[in-house]
Amino acid sequence: MTKKDLIAHVADNASITKKEAGIAVDAVLDGIKRSLKKGDKVSLVGFGTFSVKHRKKRTGVNPSTKRKMEYPAKKVPHFKPGKGLKDSVL
Repeated sequence: MTKKDLIAHVADNASITKKEAGIAVDAVLDGIKRSLKKGDKVSLVGFGTFSVKHRKKRTGVNPSTKRKMEYPAKKVPHFKPGKGLKDSVL
């Protein structure tokens, strides 16, 4: 499912226009991004939790040159699915 498909789905189920659904979907995604940027968790009960994890620096190998490389530490987004989402996939 693409973002366009999601907007169409929201528009159909909420009986609103695609333009209004697009604004709503963008607002939800923007809210999640802003919360993660501040370091907060976003919990959607029954769906899952979005959070930020810290990845340690590490040493890797460039497969083409076989030379060792240092990968710096960084923050990465993380999603943990909730029970409701897990059960609906089964």
